[in-house]
Amino acid sequence: MRDHDISQRRACQLVGVDPKTVRRTRPPDCPEIHEEMKEIAGKRRRFGYRRIGILLERKGMLMNHKKLYRLYREEGLSVKRRGGRKRARGSRTPMPEAAHPNARWSLDFLADSFGASRKFRILAVIDDCCRENLCLTADTSISGARVARELDALVRIYGTPACIVSDNGTEFTSRAILKWADKNGVPWHYIDPGKPQQNAFIESFNGSLRDELLYEEIFDTLEDARRKLALWRYDYNAVRPHSSLGNQTPLEARRTLEQSEGSAPGALAQNDRPDYQSRTRKLYIRLRDQRGAGHLPSCCSSCRAPRRGRSLRLSPTSRLIPWYLRLFLLQQRGSRCLGP
Repeated sequence: MRDHDISQRRACQLVGVDPKTVRRTRPPDCPEIHEEMKEIAGKRRRFGYRRIGILLERKGMLMNHKKLYRLYREEGLSVKRRGGRKRARGSRTPMPEAAHPNARWSLDFLADSFGASRKFRILAVIDDCCRENLCLTADTSISGARVARELDALVRIYGTPACIVSDNGTEFTSRAILKWADKNGVPWHYIDPGKPQQNAFIESFNGSLRDELLYEEIFDTLEDARRKLALWRYDYNAVRPHSSLGNQTPLEARRTLEQSEGSAPGALAQNDRPDYQSRTRKLYIRLRDQRGAGHLPSCCSSCRAPRRGRSLRLSPTSRLIPWYLRLFLLQQRGSRCLGP
């Protein structure tokens, strides 16, 4: 067949030989193998065809791996891949507002390394109301049980929080954390996967920590990292001003809120924010007060601006004049007309 380049079937026809005597036929599969394979797969649902083949060999049913895999596929015994791991759902109650200290804590992890060698992790805990950093724990490995111990220490110092927010990390969904939350009666809220904006306070803190310390310093050892983190934490809580707190420090904001029996941080930002005004802003405020008191004359008839107490109607050409030049003209003319 090789010399004449013809097929086996054509050669058998020319010679007059039955192809069955030349071609080796495949023996039929033993039904006992099928039954035994299905029985093993029913008891061992997560076993693949290799482990099933080993158990069949122990019972004297020998076959090569190709036949074993073919029978395994024919019976539809392929192991289905599991979906995502089961995640803790936490509390389904609405997330409370951070209206007073200890109303809501936020937790998250950060990572860094000792130069270009071993990595370490940082557990960060903040109070969402006064933005105080309650904990910065650094170690090469931090488990869920370690997080629970750190929370116990924080509860002894600051008291029990009304709510805790975190992502769905393995440490925060571990049995140790679920047991701790149930024991202390603290609702634990998990944000949706892939949506860190739902835990915006801790993400903002992480950005400040990376920008001001982790990207600026090189840590030689774990003790060096802990020392620098402790110094930065003191500076963050006691020295660094926070714009969201009216440029107060977190410790000052906590004392203010505790004295006023708790109020939202927005009140701090509105009432206690220093008034840093430019010269142009001060000029505008002075002219506005003079106009309201009636010290400035009425506007010209060509402008047709409304009387005092209503919004000004500017001429079309006045909108082309820069705002600082309009203030200058207003000061020079002493009138309400901002047009040419």
